[in-house]
Amino acid sequence: MELDTLTLARIQFGFTISFHIIFPAITIGLASYMAVLEGLWLKTANTVYRDLYHFWLRVFAINFGMGVVSGLVMAYQFGTNWSYFSDFAGGVTGPLLTYEVLTAFFLEAGFLGVMMFGWHRVGPRLHWCSTILVAIGTLISATWILASNSWMQTPQGHEIIDGTVVPVDWLAVIFNPSFPYRLIHMVIAAFLATALLVGAVAAWHMLRRNTQPAVKKMYSMAMWMLIIVAPIQIFVGDLHGLNTLEHQPAKLAAMEGHWENGPAGEGVPLVLFGWPDMQREETRFKVEVPRLGSLILTHSLDGQIPALKEFAPEDRPNSTIVFWTFRIMVGLGMLMLLLGALALYARWKDRLYTCTALHRFSVYMGISGVVAILAGWYTTEIGRQPWIVYNVMRTADAVTPHSALELTITLILFIVVYFVLFGAGIVYMLHIMAQGPQPTPHLEIDGGGPGEARTPARPLSAATDHDEEPRVSNQGDHHGH
Repeated sequence: MELDTLTLARIQFGFTISFHIIFPAITIGLASYMAVLEGLWLKTANTVYRDLYHFWLRVFAINFGMGVVSGLVMAYQFGTNWSYFSDFAGGVTGPLLTYEVLTAFFLEAGFLGVMMFGWHRVGPRLHWCSTILVAIGTLISATWILASNSWMQTPQGHEIIDGTVVPVDWLAVIFNPSFPYRLIHMVIAAFLATALLVGAVAAWHMLRRNTQPAVKKMYSMAMWMLIIVAPIQIFVGDLHGLNTLEHQPAKLAAMEGHWENGPAGEGVPLVLFGWPDMQREETRFKVEVPRLGSLILTHSLDGQIPALKEFAPEDRPNSTIVFWTFRIMVGLGMLMLLLGALALYARWKDRLYTCTALHRFSVYMGISGVVAILAGWYTTEIGRQPWIVYNVMRTADAVTPHSALELTITLILFIVVYFVLFGAGIVYMLHIMAQGPQPTPHLEIDGGGPGEARTPARPLSAATDHDEEPRVSNQGDHHGH
């Protein structure tokens, strides 16, 4: 199959963003989780929370670094591969990304050092404050990024002057119609992905007869998070779908594999499975439930929604892809809810820490949150096609006219470098997770890195293996002596 410049540029951006989105999502979830852990430790003086904080801090350090590196590459692609888009819409997207750096990244970077290396150098409440500010920074960062992406999905508050987008109402630009739903949906997805990861690590250790209090505690917290947040995500997802029906009906029709409406009052079936055929303009081999689509999407049994045949062929998203990525996301969401419900039942039966089948299920679901995020991202981005700014600029008009050879070579280089670099980072994180939480003795201040006392330590020393023996002082266990 011969790939043109547009397709290769889209594949390249899709590949880089698929790696990048994983790390910020886990960063968002872990930062908030660690703020809760440190707060609980300060309140209860239970050293289990402190041990869990130090355990996940090491994972957080590596994950945060990989998120920053992968994000830089993605940002450069706006200029290298999508220069016409940057020239056309940079008046909106440029300031939004700048606000993200000024209000969020500086906040995170500033207090990240205190969070990682200030455990014995600042007071306990100031250290907790630093952890909270890092967590807030991740949420602010998500806000600006989602504002920019949501504007591309449902653009508002701008005028086109001399072929260039000019913002005229920044509140309308930021708080565009899809922004609240996308932000809440994404943040909850990050919390779910983190809870599933934490739960999987704890379950993995319990399957290996490691039932120390810290392992039980993080499994319990993860399962509570799952049963509370998964139903909220399903509700938010429904609201997001209704918003998509209103503002991006072609995307919704593609997600549902819905090609044409029947007579008035017939209602729309829900296609559970099938194969949307873009050439034949039908969904083949479909298994459907009559009128259920109308009930979900219009909250009535006879309501109808726009169908794909109502849009010109060149304006239709690729239903074959979007149909299945959407079902992967929803299916995994249902499994998350099932896992939370089973854990709640096991807790009631006092078998939360002894049910081997539940623990295996938890391990299998460990990466389901990340997969669901990727599937949801593919749904929303591919479903927006053929527009890069919905109904304003086509993706074909946004791409830089590189040769196919140039894009092929750089894509291959990206694949090799990403799998080597980020693969190594992921393997190292898994190595840390496999060690499990350990009792954290009071560590003597070692003076920082080479040279004078209190000079900065090496950047990744926050992720030092427990294989290295710490120096223990005679002081007590309490934080911040």
